[in-house]
Amino acid sequence: MINKLVGKIQKLDAPIVVGLDPMLSYIPEHVVKKAFAEYGETIEGACEAVWQYNKAIVDATYDLIPAVKPQIAMYEQFGVEGLKVFQKTVDYCKSKDLVVIGDIKRGDIGSTSTAYAVGHLGGVEIGGKKIKTFNEDFVTVNPYLGTDGVKPFMDVCKEEKTGIFVLVKTSNKSSGEFQDQLVDGRPLYEIVGEHVAKWGEELMGDSYSYVGAVVGATYPEMGKVLRKLMPKTYILVPGYGAQGGKAADLVPYFNEDGLGAIVNSSRGIIAAYKQEKYASFGAEHFADASRQAVIDMIEDINGALKAAR
Repeated sequence: MINKLVGKIQKLDAPIVVGLDPMLSYIPEHVVKKAFAEYGETIEGACEAVWQYNKAIVDATYDLIPAVKPQIAMYEQFGVEGLKVFQKTVDYCKSKDLVVIGDIKRGDIGSTSTAYAVGHLGGVEIGGKKIKTFNEDFVTVNPYLGTDGVKPFMDVCKEEKTGIFVLVKTSNKSSGEFQDQLVDGRPLYEIVGEHVAKWGEELMGDSYSYVGAVVGATYPEMGKVLRKLMPKTYILVPGYGAQGGKAADLVPYFNEDGLGAIVNSSRGIIAAYKQEKYASFGAEHFADASRQAVIDMIEDINGALKAAR
């Protein structure tokens, strides 16, 4: 799957991923009202609004982008009905030939980690048949439990040709409470990065590994160090836009071939119509605002990359 992701990034000249992280507060009033008119002010009504919102944004942007990244927590908050919408969203995105990165941040050991990997990246065995469930192409993985927590995901990835992005240095403000702590004089995130590179050697695609890394856009100097430590690792970069990461800061995350990183924007894209820059679209045309925000993001990042060459 890493080969497909890289190929789509090259074909579209778009090293970006749209985070499908819907909140009811993001969804235009007319979409919510229509859903509530059909299902009432219920969990089902809220989930219908989320589904229609996601679908409209995907329809408006799928030809421009290589991948989407639905954050499962935004769906889990609605319980079982929310997970159904998560599944529908994954399936719909794959029908549009988008690569789907499930932002699930799972991490456990033994049979538990295997169950997570099977459920999201593989297929569960039932009556001698393998049946796929959530069926993402990649998922995010928390490595805090060490190799025991990551290896089960790698085993499924090897069998299914799917992939993972391991949390190395995250974009949130308090990440340094643990990730920056020194171990034998070195920050912990560097040690995790070295492990990611080592794990990746076991699962190589044509040019890059099926084992990627998550490194926040808000820490470009750390990103520069980690890029050197993980030359064959694809880096998923959250924190662009709404969290303060700027295009010029992202250059060190890429390799000289112009590849090696994919930059995420969530509310900066899906709630673009709420920004002053895109207010002229209005709530009725929220998906068109998202499309323009995607175009602007691609131009911004590619412009920074070209200026640095």
